[in-house]
Amino acid sequence: MYAITNGAIVGENEVLTGMDLIVDGDTIADIVPSGGLPASRGVVVDARGAFLMPGFVDIHADYIERMAAPRPTSLMDFSLSLREAERELATHGITTMFHSLSFFDHVVFDSNPIRDPENTKRFIDIIDSSHESKHLIRHRFHARFEIDNLRRVEEIRGYIRDGKVHLISFMDHTPGQGQYRDLGMYRGTIKGYRGLSDDEIDREILHLQGKVKLEESVIRAIADLALSNGIAVASHDDDSLEKLAFVHGLGATISEFPITLEAAREARRLGMRTVVGAPNVLLGGSHSGNLSAVEAVRGGCVDILCSDYYPAALLHSVFSLAEKQGLGLPAATRLATLHPAMAVNMGDRLGSLVPGKKADLILVEKIGDGFPVVVMVVVAGSIIMTTNYRAS
Repeated sequence: MYAITNGAIVGENEVLTGMDLIVDGDTIADIVPSGGLPASRGVVVDARGAFLMPGFVDIHADYIERMAAPRPTSLMDFSLSLREAERELATHGITTMFHSLSFFDHVVFDSNPIRDPENTKRFIDIIDSSHESKHLIRHRFHARFEIDNLRRVEEIRGYIRDGKVHLISFMDHTPGQGQYRDLGMYRGTIKGYRGLSDDEIDREILHLQGKVKLEESVIRAIADLALSNGIAVASHDDDSLEKLAFVHGLGATISEFPITLEAAREARRLGMRTVVGAPNVLLGGSHSGNLSAVEAVRGGCVDILCSDYYPAALLHSVFSLAEKQGLGLPAATRLATLHPAMAVNMGDRLGSLVPGKKADLILVEKIGDGFPVVVMVVVAGSIIMTTNYRAS
């Protein structure tokens, strides 16, 4: 048992001062007036005025693909990749990570060997077994399934049946709709990756637009299997009311990266939780030219922040939204903690500093000109990391 004192506790709806948070084993035992834990009963950790926040729950991040394959011809040891990734993720305040691995049938932009079936299987097995040995954070698997991938349907069904999938999203990256509805933006993006000529890009677009996609009944069967196993279902790059009606009918409760404000509002009307990328917040807009995350926040259409492809963005987007956009720290924090935890059926035990929940929390200091940094990370009551910034 120990108490964390002298911090500003970021609760679900307010910031508490003059209070101590009591950790007993792996659980938050209580929040009491400072000094409420007798010295004889446990250790006292001095937060030194830092913010005490829930650990971040990141439900969409493909960062692990770059850690495992930093170059198309460089495939690192997967265990090494996961262990080194979790050390970095912890420094950014991420205590639960849904590693998002893509099931693509066709290489569009760049080749990533981790997406090959045999490598995907190896990595999923490592994620699944990660908690059987020493580890730092919670690792989960987010299956991103492209709906033109007819060859790997049985594979994804097997992972779901084996309990190795914790979130599944259905994706359609066909140019001319969704994320790439702007073909000019698509052309510029593919040139940046592969340096193709205009004629080669035209042929690529025609090939992709002509690909056969999964029948509705197959998509529905996969979704039903996931839901029957307690796995949340997400849709990706929703760009129309018709698509939202379809995915909502499948049982999808998460809309990742809605393309327009209209789509985000419709997703919310349907009761779906909307996800935007933290890099979008920091960049001031979408790298694909789609919906601005800040615009969506201002429009009251955002439930969840994810790191997407840049883990460092999560902490800084929370503080940016809290301070520059006037959201306030409790509301901004919920976007990266309680709301994602609830979306993936973990809200009863993670996502907020409430007695009875797991003691997953971070201490965040402001240094320099107000730059937020994580100085302590606790997962299930264990202090897994401390960092001391020096002044000289």
